[in-house]
Amino acid sequence: MTSDIWLILDSILKIGLGALVATACFWLGKRWREETPFDLSPKSKRIGLLEQISSDVGHVNHSFAKYSSLVIESTRFGKRWPPARKQELERVNSELVKEFERLSSAEARLLMLGEKNMEKTLRLYAARIALFRKQVYVGRQDISEQEIADLKISIMQLREQFYDILSRRYDKLLAA
Repeated sequence: MTSDIWLILDSILKIGLGALVATACFWLGKRWREETPFDLSPKSKRIGLLEQISSDVGHVNHSFAKYSSLVIESTRFGKRWPPARKQELERVNSELVKEFERLSSAEARLLMLGEKNMEKTLRLYAARIALFRKQVYVGRQDISEQEIADLKISIMQLREQFYDILSRRYDKLLAA
């Protein structure tokens, strides 16, 4: 009789342990599938590349916004501009230069995808930012705030144009 109880307990323990192992494997497998993209179709790759390009351009735009606000502030204050703000501008300027690497990568990806119109618009956007940096700088007093605003508007128009094209391509891919 005692041996029968031990056999039953042994079976219950093995079944319980088996269920526990199966549950753990199921949970780990589900978690791994959620973290690992299995959909590697050309469509999903293209969508992923467009999302990455959008993110890269967003980073550049953020750095440019910081840069432009600081350099505009410097033209307002002239020689009375605090040295700490000048140091911050130097840091943000370096950040913007590094972010331009993202634009170069984005342009290359667009060319790889055959998106010449989008790449051209992005290249123009980058060129306008570079022109802004040449025309608006610390210590320059002979440029009006209206001229600066006009330069920024032209940059933002190109950015908007780029995102319009990108959005249409992205929507077309999602709808397909």
